[in-house]
Amino acid sequence: MLDGSYDSLLVLFSLAVAILASYTTLIVAGRIRTSSDRPARCWFAGGACALGIGIWSMHFVGMLAFELPIDLDYDLLITLLSLLFAVAVSAFALRIFKQETLTHWRLAAGALVLGGGMAGMHYTGMESMRMIPGIVYDSTLLGLSVLVAIGGSAAAIWCAFIVRRYSAKVQRLRLGAATVMGLTFASMHYIGMAAAGFPIGSICGAVQGGVHAHRFALTIILAALAIMAVALIVSVLDQRMESRTALLAKELAEANQELTYLALHDNLTRLPNRLLLEDRLNQAIERARREKSRLALMFMDLDGFKAVNDAYGHLLGDMLLVTAAGRIVENTRSSDTVARIGGDEFVVLAQVDEPTDAGILARKLVAAIGEPYRVNGHELHVSTSIGIAIYPGNGENQGELLTNADAAMYHVKRTGRDGYGFFEASMIANAHGQAQLLQDLRLALKRNELALYYQPKFTAPHGPITGLEALLRWKHPVRGMLAPARFLPLAEKTGLIVPIGEWVLNEACRQMAAWRHERREDWTIAVNLSAVQLMHPGLVDAVRGALARHELEPHRLVLEITESTVMRDVDSSQAILQKLHDIGVRISIDDFGTGYSSLPHLKHLPTTELKIDRCLVHDLACGTEYAAIVSAIVALGQTLDLRVVAEGVETAEQQELLTSLGCDTLQGYLLAYPMQPDRVVAPSDIDRVSNNRPAAQDGMELV
Repeated sequence: MLDGSYDSLLVLFSLAVAILASYTTLIVAGRIRTSSDRPARCWFAGGACALGIGIWSMHFVGMLAFELPIDLDYDLLITLLSLLFAVAVSAFALRIFKQETLTHWRLAAGALVLGGGMAGMHYTGMESMRMIPGIVYDSTLLGLSVLVAIGGSAAAIWCAFIVRRYSAKVQRLRLGAATVMGLTFASMHYIGMAAAGFPIGSICGAVQGGVHAHRFALTIILAALAIMAVALIVSVLDQRMESRTALLAKELAEANQELTYLALHDNLTRLPNRLLLEDRLNQAIERARREKSRLALMFMDLDGFKAVNDAYGHLLGDMLLVTAAGRIVENTRSSDTVARIGGDEFVVLAQVDEPTDAGILARKLVAAIGEPYRVNGHELHVSTSIGIAIYPGNGENQGELLTNADAAMYHVKRTGRDGYGFFEASMIANAHGQAQLLQDLRLALKRNELALYYQPKFTAPHGPITGLEALLRWKHPVRGMLAPARFLPLAEKTGLIVPIGEWVLNEACRQMAAWRHERREDWTIAVNLSAVQLMHPGLVDAVRGALARHELEPHRLVLEITESTVMRDVDSSQAILQKLHDIGVRISIDDFGTGYSSLPHLKHLPTTELKIDRCLVHDLACGTEYAAIVSAIVALGQTLDLRVVAEGVETAEQQELLTSLGCDTLQGYLLAYPMQPDRVVAPSDIDRVSNNRPAAQDGMELV
């Protein structure tokens, strides 16, 4: 027999190729298993080719490492046939690897086919040398090589399934498994080579017309390595992309969950909102109907919260609401639903055995809410009014229960507050009255039932008239003339104040333009703005449109905003008032001296006028301290170059004192009641306007 030898460097290289091919197998198998549909099919086809070429290149390098004392070449067709064996084996291996489970039968069948295919590839490759005479094989070593191929295949399949179970250590396990698999395949190859015997005098029939091994070796090796490298890089990049996609999907799911939570919960207190409350209430009603049980719906409103909010600002008010919500939750059961449905209104939904159980819970809540609050260094006091509706009996659905509990709560407020009461049928009459009033108010604009009355402002002490304040009245077809206190709170609560406010603004500008044509060119017209109007995004455009529509000079319009309204959100208020000031409109701070102290912010507000609240004017005769307060306000206005207006002047004593303190303008019943526009007189006609007061219906006060 001819003595063969091996190039040790190529042997080591073939081993490295075997390990790399095995590692690629495990990576691609993982991508196939985690992909679906078309991507999985692409990975399968590309992976089978890449792995087949990788395994075959390991065999080819191993063949190159073997040297005989004769020339050796390889038949091209047979060499390509061995490559097809490798690709087919790879496709079968990948099909086994992508299965979810590994049964004993699947392991045995896979090992036999994969091992047999590996052996077939090897011995087909050996035949590509076309040795004459033929290669003589040692049957023992040949059988051993086949057994090693089958055993190695079983080990490879088992390793591939083991790796996927331990995702935390997948890289180390994959590298170890690839090393075991590479050593097994290399062992099979070199045992098969050892089984081959070449008789003395043998020649290689592929030398004439075959593929010269050394001529194409480098090209084949580099191509095989490049293909496996591309497969590895693409699989790693795809895995990273899938990981990022999975992370994005997880983040999107969390974001959707958060959005769903926010849609069903109050942003401030994190309690369920009205939408979630109505859903739970419907479910509770269905359960109570099936089980013949009772439930209590408690409508809660915080008494005195508005005063705290106006006095200390929205930030502290929000902190108070959060604390109050916590007390409600602490005094209810985990099975109860506590919801905030807006402002300072809360609802408690509780399962009860008897109505008295609801009364016991309501007493606990009244006591808990009534305890003093220590918020941001301030001691605050609020109470609560609770209306209770019981199912069954006080409503058949969630709408009726909420309406009736609300009606009971308002009844408690009207009868003293700081307590609770159960719904009674008589209470709904008032609720229906409010609903009817709201319906009538929606139609009031269309029916031209709203009207403006005008109360003159006088230069202290007696005149002349410097301007007028527009005061809204409602000529209700059934209830008669209604003052703003009867309907404006309802308009603000429902948002109707915005279209009503635009109508008032337009009508006041129209009337002022008419007076201007009557040569009353030094008059101004004042219009009150509510908090809802001030924060409405269309306010500035509405003011600009009303002025342009009636060709009224902007400085003739005075917008009166209460001090507490401005202080609710100083930054936003300042920005909006600055836009109005830039138009040329004058800004007046109404009810000055009664709300949250705005002195630090007053100098930054674009105001032209301070209006002293009527309560300070009314108490002027009660003691020198009130005169001192008014005097300080006047001094502040003079320092900031602001006109000072005193409203609510009803006595000659108030008139004289306010004039002596330095007030620029006076307004009140002593001088003139609110009147219809045709009753307003020119300055030249004034002797004593107060002696020419209009009828009582024209004298309704704005509150």
